[in-house]
Amino acid sequence: MPSSVIPALAPTRVFDRAICRLIAALAGILMSSAAVAAVTPEAYRNVGVSPPPGAGVPRDATVTVDGRLRSMAELIARPTVLVFADYTCTTLCGPIVAFVAAALDKSGLRAGEQFGLLVVGLDPKDSAADAATMRRDHLEPGGALDKATTFATADIATVQRLTAALGYRYIYDADHDQYVHPGAAYVLRADGRVSRVLTGLGLTGYDMRLALVEASAGQVGSFADQVRLICSGFDPTRGAYNVMVSRLLAITGVATVLALGGLVGVLVLMSRRRVA
Repeated sequence: MPSSVIPALAPTRVFDRAICRLIAALAGILMSSAAVAAVTPEAYRNVGVSPPPGAGVPRDATVTVDGRLRSMAELIARPTVLVFADYTCTTLCGPIVAFVAAALDKSGLRAGEQFGLLVVGLDPKDSAADAATMRRDHLEPGGALDKATTFATADIATVQRLTAALGYRYIYDADHDQYVHPGAAYVLRADGRVSRVLTGLGLTGYDMRLALVEASAGQVGSFADQVRLICSGFDPTRGAYNVMVSRLLAITGVATVLALGGLVGVLVLMSRRRVA
């Protein structure tokens, strides 16, 4: 398959399970709306994602992975997708991780070689076992993406430092021991700086591929991907790429002019040869 074609892969079993869990989670939210009444509307309105200019992950921040402290500089050495999740969340966290994983699977890029996935726990009380359970439930064990994915836990100071640096705003509902947070996937450059923020729900392989190609500064992907980036604009309100018709028409027009110019040149050259 040519590298310029983004493969349209069939949905994975993990993605199918994520859809079912999301439907069940939304139903649970609707049936238990009274349970979150302790969180005020004002607090809900503050939940969101707004990275400051030049935002990036603090490179010296350390998280725990498989019982060892690892710096963010160690964990982010290539274009990386970062997701914050509550490992014991029974509503949206698991499906969001699964949606991100499915989009990465459908991107057509090579996990581990061209990108990595990093999941950081929001709740400092969550254990390595909780992280392992979420990994097992939402990633295909032993696959390339599973091997290229890191699940980390951190203390509250580190979580607050990371989320503050990235403009990730969430709230903790102490009455029900749960976190209210946005579903977002940060696409980071190899130096940890934020390239794009994609929405956690409704992610596509197309958006994920373009975001990773953009984050790699052309080191990942094909020439066709670079053309797609030129013809697309990123909509931060939707967290997705839109094809910009004006750019596409301009590029098509330039290509047409160049092609006509080349044809005229060939015809002139052939006529001169005949005269000679």
